Amino acid sequence: MQVLTTFLISIWSLTFTSCIRTDDSIHDVNKPALEFTSTRIKAKEALKFCTAKNYNTDFCILIDMSLHSGIKRFLFWDFKKDTIQYSFLVGHGCCDNRWSSDQSKSDPEFSNKDGSHCSSLGKYKLGERAYSDWGVNVKYVMHGLESTNNNALARTIVFHSWDQVSDNEIYPEGTPEGWGCPTISDNSFKLIDPLLKKSKQPVLMWIYK
Repeated sequence: MQVLTTFLISIWSLTFTSCIRTDDSIHDVNKPALEFTSTRIKAKEALKFCTAKNYNTDFCILIDMSLHSGIKRFLFWDFKKDTIQYSFLVGHGCCDNRWSSDQSKSDPEFSNKDGSHCSSLGKYKLGERAYSDWGVNVKYVMHGLESTNNNALARTIVFHSWDQVSDNEIYPEGTPEGWGCPTISDNSFKLIDPLLKKSKQPVLMWIYK
């Protein structure tokens, strides 16, 4: 009986330690995570592009759509320090799903077609800073630079904030989905807007999977 009791206590202890409570939530050992090494490789490719095209070589924005939308996959990359300066949640397009739902949180579809309500993969030049009806009332026009996203202007795809996007990771829930624009939280937008605003060179945003 003593041996059985000791065994049961050991099992309970292992179960408890595998579910450590962090930030008032149960830690999920299966939670997806950003692969930093591959992200750094992508950033090096981005720097080559920015250097060749005379874009901003202090920073860029990388959005890794291979990650679940409840994970921080919007990366404000510091070229000088060769690392992530900020990371945020970011929404993608709902496509044929219900607007503001998270139905495609782990498997979004992508399209360059007008009216698709999908996000488009590829490199973008962040252009004019203008008024937005959404979030903190600021948006950046997005110029698609590839065949996969060159309808961005015609589709009115812009970078803006949305008050439905959380500041913190919400996995296994997903970030609310819009009509194709990359959307981050109001507080997140306020962090990087001053940096984007004062950039004298175009800033690269690269959405990839």
